[in-house]
Amino acid sequence: MKPTTKSPLQLARASYQPKMPAALQGNIVLKTGEKTQSVADQKSIEMLFPNTYGMPLVSFEKGEARTYPIVNVGVILSGGQAPGGHNVISGLFDGLKKLNPANKLYGFLGGPSGLVDHQYTELTQKIVDEYRNTGGFDIIGSGRTKLETEEQYEKGAVICKQLGINAIVIIGGDDSNTNACVLAEYYAEKKHNIQVIGCPKTIDGDLKNEMIETSFGFDTACKVYSELIGNIQRDANSAKKYWHFIRLMGRSASHIALECAILSQPNICLISEEIEAKNMTLKDIVDEIVKVIVYRADHGLNFGTVLIPEGLIEFIPAMKKLISELNDLLSANNDFNALETDDEKRQYVKGLLSPESSQMYRDLPKGIARQLTLDRDPHGNVQVSLIETEKLLIEMTAKQLAKLKAEGLYKGKFSSLSHFFGYEGRCAIPSNFDADYTYSLGYTAAVLISEGKTGYMSSVRNLTAPAAEWIAGGVPITMMMNMEKRNGKIKPVIQKALVQLDGKPFKYFAEHRSYWADDKFSYIYPGPIQYFGPTEVCDQPSKTLQLEKE
Repeated sequence: MKPTTKSPLQLARASYQPKMPAALQGNIVLKTGEKTQSVADQKSIEMLFPNTYGMPLVSFEKGEARTYPIVNVGVILSGGQAPGGHNVISGLFDGLKKLNPANKLYGFLGGPSGLVDHQYTELTQKIVDEYRNTGGFDIIGSGRTKLETEEQYEKGAVICKQLGINAIVIIGGDDSNTNACVLAEYYAEKKHNIQVIGCPKTIDGDLKNEMIETSFGFDTACKVYSELIGNIQRDANSAKKYWHFIRLMGRSASHIALECAILSQPNICLISEEIEAKNMTLKDIVDEIVKVIVYRADHGLNFGTVLIPEGLIEFIPAMKKLISELNDLLSANNDFNALETDDEKRQYVKGLLSPESSQMYRDLPKGIARQLTLDRDPHGNVQVSLIETEKLLIEMTAKQLAKLKAEGLYKGKFSSLSHFFGYEGRCAIPSNFDADYTYSLGYTAAVLISEGKTGYMSSVRNLTAPAAEWIAGGVPITMMMNMEKRNGKIKPVIQKALVQLDGKPFKYFAEHRSYWADDKFSYIYPGPIQYFGPTEVCDQPSKTLQLEKE
């Protein structure tokens, strides 16, 4: 008997037909809105993007039947995985074939390097059908190659001309879509007749603004993490003897931690943006954690959960200064890279940092200090995902509790377990919301291409309404850009969206967290993602988005 390769859920999901905006379900007409400008640094951005700056917003409505020209399109999955990427490609494929059956879709393999190295495959109906409504990026693979040189752009142009490709769709986060904007500008300037369209992908949730209400994958990943947190909280409430310190993926912003806190109601959740606003030190953070642990111990509750955003370390002002200095110091330092032992590297770094940062570096546990000088990401920055902040906080909390116990101020027992939830959520089978949203994003990209647009990001809005009422269109990528320091240089990049402390999601969290800290009955157990059943269980977007749109 041949072994099975698909679960019952995979087989059932294959037949799921994503819901779409009504405007995309028939003939389409493009409506042009107001001209745009960048979110900041308008003169600098306009000078760098003279061919794609200031373009208008566009939206789609139902219209009359029309004939679209044949277009061949290449698609790239860029950066980290996010649930729903396959449905972007499915929606893109279906949209292209609906607009003109002669259209072709090619997938560049392994991320942006596939464009440069001419590694590709034609995506046929048979291939696409195998991946509908599935998690992961394995249909063509992803990668983190940064497109930043004219040589790379021209190599991409060569393969596009060979295959008759008229447009490239880059599915990625803020950095990847910045690359898409630069590529669109270059091809427009050189008159290569190659359009470039972006799609907003990142589980981190930090690629959003008034036109991009959420990035795809955020909803699914948070629901996966929240199920795990709920399971741990049920266990903690049963065993009654462990404090669980849970670090959650999210490179910079705390959107994932905030969403998971609202979904699961832990005893403590740290929000990096609040810590920065309050100018808190590591000691201040530990004191807040210890305060809750002592209170609960006094009431016989020697257990609990602490949620920690992955990027926390960069938001502690003194640590932020240290990391900034390290980024500048190590971004292209051959002397440092030539050193062999950790002690040699530690001494070298301490000698070049400012006095304040050098003292902070000395005070850190050696393991954490070492993690701050490990390999940089492709943009030259500290890889915060490698810094085990949860273990640092456990160590410092245990020392503080031991001191209080010696003083007779703490009578409880502190046993801790550490967790990092990251990869568990990146390739999950997308929730109904993400399956629908990503399919619509891909279909919208197909329409933008067929309408001759370049330098745009696919946009689907009004996401808390039923899918038929969603608004599809495009937003110029330059509208989201500002100038920032990256890898020691000032560069144009898409502005990250951080947690707004005056926003409704954070205010809801702040209003309820003291109750969650004290009460043993406050935990919520979200359970696994549901794909079949009532819409209030299966089709709802993230709590963050619902609160923002109240």
